[in-house]
Amino acid sequence: MTEMQIYDDRPCQLGEGPLWHPERQQLFWFDILGNRLLSRQGDTPMEWQFDEHVSAAGWIDHDRLLIASETALFEFDLITEEQTYVTALEVDTPDTRSNDGRADPWGGFWIGTMAKNAEAGRGAIYRYHDGELRRLYSRITVPNTICFDPDRNCAYYSDTVTGKGMRQPLDPDTGWPDGKPAVFLDLRQEELNPDGAVVDAAGNVWIAEWGASRVSTYAPDGTRLGSLSTDALHSSCPAFGGPGLTDLYCTSAQLAISADVLTRQPTNGMLFIAPGAGLGRAEPRVIL
Repeated sequence: MTEMQIYDDRPCQLGEGPLWHPERQQLFWFDILGNRLLSRQGDTPMEWQFDEHVSAAGWIDHDRLLIASETALFEFDLITEEQTYVTALEVDTPDTRSNDGRADPWGGFWIGTMAKNAEAGRGAIYRYHDGELRRLYSRITVPNTICFDPDRNCAYYSDTVTGKGMRQPLDPDTGWPDGKPAVFLDLRQEELNPDGAVVDAAGNVWIAEWGASRVSTYAPDGTRLGSLSTDALHSSCPAFGGPGLTDLYCTSAQLAISADVLTRQPTNGMLFIAPGAGLGRAEPRVIL
């Protein structure tokens, strides 16, 4: 199994949401529990601090991101740092927060929510599109694995605690769910936990497996094609980026790891890279 290298050594309590901005040629990612957005320009680290948890983003244009926080979706200007409110997100439930999310090929944005203490069934998955935030799935515990087929046929998602990856057929014209979701990947026998995911140019799904120190690649029929290891117990979310979109990045977390283990393995929570791991696709623009 090939081992990923360290790309950024700033440890995150809960690294998530890596996004390669295709116009800026720049990677962004989040430390959810640290309320931080992180990035790099060459060897220079960059960081923005927020007043609440932030977890995922899509790019609007060269300088603006759509960011999901624990109470809202908002525009964030990377130059001026101005925040512009877009819509509320479970603002009346202060014990929940956003988690995994990703832009879809129609210019929409999918975002999951969950209880801050991960109580069962307190979360949901939403889609924001054309000014509307619509709840797609309820009674989710830990929403993850949100990504999209390159041919616009389906979305993937998971509730991590179930150990199963779901495939949701989509209307090819609008991107809204069309029919019922079905299981495409069952990891229960291996006791693996599907976390964040991304789909490559060939339609294979790359899934970070929480607690297993790895990112694994699965064909659309659920066949495992290979794995990359991370020097971090909790790999949390992958993203393709770099020149030609051939590098794979992966966030990780220090959450639920003892102080003794963190002392022995300080790489937990850092960001990893596997140069030339595969061929990804540019993330679609969010259309507001």
